Amino acid sequence: MQLSVQFENTQGTPAGRGPVPVGWFLKDRKGGIVFFPPERVRSADMNKSHAKSASRCPAVINLESRYFLIRCPYDLNLGFARDKDGKAVLRNLNGDRSTIRSNKLSDKLHVTPEHEWRYPGIPTLQLSLPYVFIADEPVYMSQVSPFMHYTPNPLPGTIFGGRFPINVWPRPLMWAFEWHDTDKPLKINRGDPLFYATFETLPQDRSVSLSEVEVTPELTDYMELISGAVNYVNQTFSLFEAAEAQRPARLVQPVKRRD
Repeated sequence: MQLSVQFENTQGTPAGRGPVPVGWFLKDRKGGIVFFPPERVRSADMNKSHAKSASRCPAVINLESRYFLIRCPYDLNLGFARDKDGKAVLRNLNGDRSTIRSNKLSDKLHVTPEHEWRYPGIPTLQLSLPYVFIADEPVYMSQVSPFMHYTPNPLPGTIFGGRFPINVWPRPLMWAFEWHDTDKPLKINRGDPLFYATFETLPQDRSVSLSEVEVTPELTDYMELISGAVNYVNQTFSLFEAAEAQRPARLVQPVKRRD
C-alpha cells in the first residue's frame, strides 16, 4: 500500500518549479554578530573515494541537503538546583570564567514554570533565539535535534522542537530542552550544533534555496500582526487562516550585498 502526503496550498498559488526560496533573518539584531548563519548539512569530510561509499549515496545526499544547522551562540555550562522555596533555578557553573554575563544569560535562557513541564520532575528549559524563517509559498519547517552530528559528551536530556508553516506563521525560534538527568550539567560550547531546521516543500521533491532576507516594512508589520498570539489563545494554528488573509503577497526579498 502506498502512502501519500498532501500539503494544503495555503497561498492559493500553483506548485512551482525549481528550488523553493526560503528566507531567514534575525528578529533582534542587537549583538547579532554572535549568531552563526544557518549552514547546510553536508558530508564534507567523509570518504568519497569509493563508488559505494555511503557519503556518495543519492539518498544520503538528498536527506542531508534538506537540513540546515544552527550553531549555539553562547558557552553554556549549567547546573540545575532549587532555591530555598523549592523553585527550580539554573546555576552558571562557569562562574567568573563565564564568557556571557549572568544577567544577559538570564534574559535569554530560563526554566519554564513547573506546572507547564510536559513530564513531572523533568524540567523544561527555553533559550530565546532571534532566527526567523519565511517563505512566499507553502513550506512547513521542523526544528529537530542535530542527530547527524556526533556529541562526545551526550546532553543530559532531549531537545524537542515543532513543525509549522513559515509562509503564514513566521516567528522567532526557541530552543527547548527537557532535562532528564538533573544531576549532570548541561554543557554546550559556542559553535556546537544546537538544532537542525528542515523544510517540507510542495511537491516534495523540490529542493530549498536558503538566503538571508531584507526586513522590509511589510515583513515587520506582518510579524507584529501575529506576535504574541500564543499569550492569548491556546491553539495558534486556528489563527492561520485569519493571518493568511492579511498577509502581503511577497515577503521574501534576499539581502543585496556588495561584491
